[in-house]
Amino acid sequence: MTERSGQAGDATGGSVPTTPVCYRHPDRETYVRCTRCNRPICPECMRDASVGHQCPECVSEGRRSVRPARTAFGGGAAGRHGYVTKVLIALNVLMMVLSIASDHGGDAAAGGSGFGGLMGGGTPLTDWGSVLGQAVFPDGTVGGVAEGQWYRLVTAMFLHYGVVHLLLNMWALWVLGRTLEAVLGPLRFLALYLLAGLGGNVAVYLFSPVNQPSAGASTAIFGLFAAIFVIMRRLGRDTSSIVPILVINLIFTFTVPGISIAGHLGGLVVGAVTALVLAYAPRMRRGVFQAAGSAIILVALLGLALVRTGMLTGG
Repeated sequence: MTERSGQAGDATGGSVPTTPVCYRHPDRETYVRCTRCNRPICPECMRDASVGHQCPECVSEGRRSVRPARTAFGGGAAGRHGYVTKVLIALNVLMMVLSIASDHGGDAAAGGSGFGGLMGGGTPLTDWGSVLGQAVFPDGTVGGVAEGQWYRLVTAMFLHYGVVHLLLNMWALWVLGRTLEAVLGPLRFLALYLLAGLGGNVAVYLFSPVNQPSAGASTAIFGLFAAIFVIMRRLGRDTSSIVPILVINLIFTFTVPGISIAGHLGGLVVGAVTALVLAYAPRMRRGVFQAAGSAIILVALLGLALVRTGMLTGG
């Protein structure tokens, strides 16, 4: 059978068949057609399909019409690669390197007073970025969150007192973060981490002595502990192995000198509340509910910090 794309008259008044040409390369004859739009396509334009071949435009249109894979809580499937967890660890390590460099040979890496002397001491960088309510510095200036240094509520979750302090938190982040990021997706996991870290630092600002600095990713880590318990329960999975680890960490929180109780408990509570919002959002308009719930938590934390600031400054 001969393909026809038109007819042309011959010298005797009859017609002769013309060979189809690729719609993208008119100089190339072809007998292959796209199984979706039926246009002729040459070998260069063929794209394998489940049945036959398709043209590049039909392949692109099909990709746009396919919904990307989502997790059980509406997050992106890219979370299975753990990119956010790895970036957070890298950022914490970088800040530790900068902290040690800022100390010019002091006790930034180890030899401080905390954790049996294994934790490092303060550095110019931790002095700059740790949670500090209000204090008078050696040069006579006054600083702290109450004096407008609000950035401390965020920077403190990326600073550590020594390498041991850093390693303990990063090991926990590696274990917990990859699991949570895989089931929540990158954006929802990042929101959980930052809200829990901020919640712990706001708790330090509210309940700890105003002139006592505090830093560390453990505010966010305790939030992840609470979140993984909530998420696993929501998925119907066994949580019996999580509870003992959480209890052990709480015992350390209350018994080891130098650990911020307010920071750990604040991160734990905010992490649990955020996880409840993410895990139990209704399927209809789930993304809107999760975003609104997270925004409410953020506004509540900032409101508490404002109230504390007013108490300290008399405003």
